[in-house]
Amino acid sequence: MLDDPILFPRHGGALAAASERHGVAVGGWLDLSTGINSHPYPVLDGLETELHRLPDPAELATLTEVARDAYGAQRNVAVTAVPGTDLALRLLPLLAPPGPVTILGPTYSGHAEAWRDGGRDVRVAKALDAISADSRVVVVVNPNNPDGRRLTPGALLAMAARLATVGGLLVVDEAFADLEPEGSVLPHLAGEPIVVLRSFGKFYGLAGLRLGFALGDADVIARLGRLVGDWPVSGTAIRLGRRALADTDWQATARARLRSGRERLVGILTAAGLGIAGGTDLFQLAVAPDAVSLHESLARQGVWTRIFDDQPGRIRFGLPADDQFDRLAAALPEAR
Repeated sequence: MLDDPILFPRHGGALAAASERHGVAVGGWLDLSTGINSHPYPVLDGLETELHRLPDPAELATLTEVARDAYGAQRNVAVTAVPGTDLALRLLPLLAPPGPVTILGPTYSGHAEAWRDGGRDVRVAKALDAISADSRVVVVVNPNNPDGRRLTPGALLAMAARLATVGGLLVVDEAFADLEPEGSVLPHLAGEPIVVLRSFGKFYGLAGLRLGFALGDADVIARLGRLVGDWPVSGTAIRLGRRALADTDWQATARARLRSGRERLVGILTAAGLGIAGGTDLFQLAVAPDAVSLHESLARQGVWTRIFDDQPGRIRFGLPADDQFDRLAAALPEAR
């Protein structure tokens, strides 16, 4: 069962395979398997022109400047757009200093996959102070997925300073940092050997747009930019990204809505007898000794959650849309 790719998919979603297994129409799922905002940024009309022509280099440059400002990075912090941060993290093993890699875990499995595929010696540590002195690359997801563990910018800068003494690199995946921008290390960067990955699709609810950014170490970012090429993202992504990243009113409203939704989700889970192991405003990780059977029982009711083969007894619930909380609340007692 532990190697079942439908039960334990590499990522959230995979609804076609789930539908085949459980007999639920693809359009009938309450999909809580991902940490994607269910109230997305409004898509603009009139994007046909963006699809007809090549992305304009000047508009791409403007997008990266808007991203730098939105994330609070200084003017001298290098930035490049990427077609989703998953691609960027899988290219980093080609660009990072040689040597052993330590990942602060358990966390998003794509990081370990990428470094192992790059031929690296990969270790997993449960705390920064457990990272061995011979590590040349350290990878941290902050806030962490799936348990929401948070490290302060000061702790990350201290680790980067340690790595700087051995010519190393710190990779910080801030895929969920839009929810808590005050915890981002980006405003504090001043030439440290750090690369920060910022996802666009999760907070803005547009994961299919495939837009993200890498910021930080000038040499690594420049080489990454050359790898992704002159047209790293689509014209549609440029136009929507520029607008959304500058829309501070929408961002503030979204954060308040997600925070309220997280409180409602926690209430539903605890009322069903589940303990909370952590999370963010886009997902909650619950404690459930029967996580596999709970996941399967909910799936038979058309509710798709996420379980992890390396974390038995844990089940993650994404944040439902406003009109779907009651469906989850009704399904949980039936599944227990």
